[in-house]
Formats: sequence, C-alpha cells, structure tokens
Amino acid sequence: MKITVIGTGYVGLVSGVCFAEFGFDVICVDNNASKILDLQKGNVPICEPGLDKLILKNAQAKRLAFTTNIEKSVEDADIIFIAVGTPSKSDGSADLSYVYQSIDEVAPFMNKDAVLVIKSTVPVGTTRSIRKCLLDKGVVVDVAFNPEFLREGVAIEDFMHPDRVILGVESDKAKRILSQVYRPLYVFNTPIMFTSLETAELSKYASNAFLAMKIAFINEIADLCESCDADVNEVATAMGLDKRIGDQFLQAGPGYGGSCFPKDTSALKDFADKLGVNLSLVNETIKSNNSRRIKMVEKILAACNNDVKGKNISVLGVTFKANTDDMRDSPSIHIINDLLQRGANIKIYDPSFSNQAMQIFSGIEFSNNAYDNCNEADVVIILTDWSEFRALSLRELNKRVKNPLLVDLRNIYSLTEVNASGFNYCSVGRIFKKLKFTEGTITS
Repeated sequence: MKITVIGTGYVGLVSGVCFAEFGFDVICVDNNASKILDLQKGNVPICEPGLDKLILKNAQAKRLAFTTNIEKSVEDADIIFIAVGTPSKSDGSADLSYVYQSIDEVAPFMNKDAVLVIKSTVPVGTTRSIRKCLLDKGVVVDVAFNPEFLREGVAIEDFMHPDRVILGVESDKAKRILSQVYRPLYVFNTPIMFTSLETAELSKYASNAFLAMKIAFINEIADLCESCDADVNEVATAMGLDKRIGDQFLQAGPGYGGSCFPKDTSALKDFADKLGVNLSLVNETIKSNNSRRIKMVEKILAACNNDVKGKNISVLGVTFKANTDDMRDSPSIHIINDLLQRGANIKIYDPSFSNQAMQIFSGIEFSNNAYDNCNEADVVIILTDWSEFRALSLRELNKRVKNPLLVDLRNIYSLTEVNASGFNYCSVGRIFKKLKFTEGTITS
C-alpha cells in the first residue's frame, strides 16, 4: 500500500514516519523546499525523541521519502492523509485555509481509487464540506476523518501504541482500506472505532477540551491548597488513585500551552457559539487558563517582595512542556515578557535550545547549561519540567546564586530536599515552611 502524507509539521511528519515503520511505502510532501531538503539530508525540524533514528532507518529501507512534488506523490497513492496546520484566527475559530489549499493542490492529480483522509484537527462538518468541494471539482473519491492523539515528547509511542484509533468513514471501501492501514496495531488489541465523520471530528475536540479542563481544575485546587495549608501534589495523587479519574493531567503548574489545547478549546467554543450552544465548562476552562499566567507572575512578584526591577532572574525551561522545542502558546512567553516589562534582567536555559524560543525572546541571553544560567541570580524560576532539572544539585546552585530563592512552578522538588539545600522555596499549591537544622533536631 502506498501512503502519501501532505504536510510535514508535527502530526504529518510523525504519522508518515510511523506508517513507514509499519512497513508501508510513504511519501511526505511539503511546499517548504528548505524543510524537505533538510529532511532528505536526515535533519529533523522538530524536537521529538527517537524521530531522527526512525527517519534514517526507513529512508535507508526505501520505505520513506520526502518531496515537494504533489503531482507525482498523489497520482499512485492508495491513501492520502491531509495533515496541515489549523491555527487559531484572532476570533478563536480554526483557520482552515491550509486544509483547503491542500485539497485544491491534490484534487487534479488524485488517483480516483484513493481514499482521502483528513488528519488535521477541523471543526465538525469540515470533512463533509471537503467532500462536497471535491465533488464540485468533479473529483469523486472516498473521504474520511482520522483524528490524531499525539503528545509531544512521546509522539512515537503514542502512535505505535495508541489508546484507541478513531476513524470517521462513510463507505465500506474507506473502512476496509483504513483497517489495513492500522492492521499492525491489532496485535496490541488496540480499539479501532469506526464512526460518522461528525462524531470523529467532535471526538478530537471533546478529548482535548476535557484534558484541558483537568489541568485548569487542578490549578484551581492548587490555589485552594495554598489558602488552607494542603498539599496539591498529595491531593492529586489521592484523586488519581480513583480509576474513574486517573492520574494524568493532574499536575499543577502555570497552565496549559502548546499546539493543541489552546486552539482546540477556542475552536470548540467558537463552533458551539455559532450553533447557539453554551459550553460553560469549556468557556471557564479557557478563562481559567488565561488568568493562570497572570497568577504565576503575581506569585513570582510576591516571592521577590513585589519588586523585580534590576534583579537577575534565571529561567530554567521555556518550551510549553519537556522533550519538545515547541513554543506555541507556552506560558513562559507571557510570564517572561511581563517580568521584562517590570525591569527584570533575565537569562534563559532550555535543554531543547529551541530556535523558536531564541526568536521569541530576542535580546535575552541564553546559557548552555543550568548551572551557568544561575550564576549571580537573585531568583531561579523553573517554568518547564525537564528531567535534567530534577537531578540538579541544589547545594551547587546555592553556591552560584546571589540570593537563594527558588520559584518552582512545576513542583519538581520535594519540600524536604529543598529544606536541606538552604533555598527559600516557592512552589504551586504547597506551603513551604523553612526548617532550621540543629544538632539532633529539626525545628520550624
């Protein structure tokens, strides 16, 4: 089976590479010639653990290729995946221009026996609209919708061992071909769910909105914990042990960001508003997350006696989550820019060495490692929970900083280990009581 993937962004590239790993012949297409040239050379444009090795392996096996030539890529394809971006417009709605541009480009050259699959996240009704658009052009093909549920940083694992695969189809042919595409997952007993186009489209938005709501919820519980001397980490653990709730997405912090949750909650709200349906929980989730970044700035200011002017601030981690270089809607953007406006001097270290970050925070000094970044710092702020930050020697940091103040917005340290380091500590949803160590006793 020959598969063509249109778009080599996060979803398109990971999907294409993993389909090749399944054993299919895959061509990934993009109109960005420089990106395609880099991929042909084995240079990966995104930070995703293990992706470079899979690209090299499958390219050498002649199962994976990259090109800008749409005509040759789709004329013999059995299945064509559209995996281009659907960013938010200024009003919160999904920008579908890249999707329809891709349809216009593939339509004249499609194999009439091919199945066209929309993998981009699109509002309910879009896939049906695309089918009508193709019919208006005289192109009669089967059209399906296949949402992706990939988490950045573990996207390969998510693709190869998914919780489920959702397939919106309207013909036996599309069902049969897509069953063949995902046949390698049957060995893992992966649930394959066939639905209508609209149900599949809504399942993507509903899933992301629910996960975003869990994050907003635990962040509000963290605020409550700080007011009643409870520990949000322990509260989240207690909640997560309930199988009806689960322990994922219950980590308190500066709020959600990235390429999915912000735009998908906004697009779902916009779609519901147009239908006259009030999604009050989704609306409040968006409001709560937007205000979260303001609260984090207030927390930092409170730890610094409400004055950061002229202070040296070491920021550790700026990507929206660990194991990615993605800066899209990262909470760090608002927080750092606010501190800069208040006169702070900021140095940044992020293990991804993100080019996106360097462009966004132009004029700010970037360091090559965490320890150097903390030299002469008045305050150290952890914004992203990279694993290497968990293994830092706080005693060594204490020797380097000007003032031993650590603001940990990801709660990666236990209160006990911070106490032993000599740092003053501010985290999320936990009250830090600095202990005095005297011979044979520990007192508050």
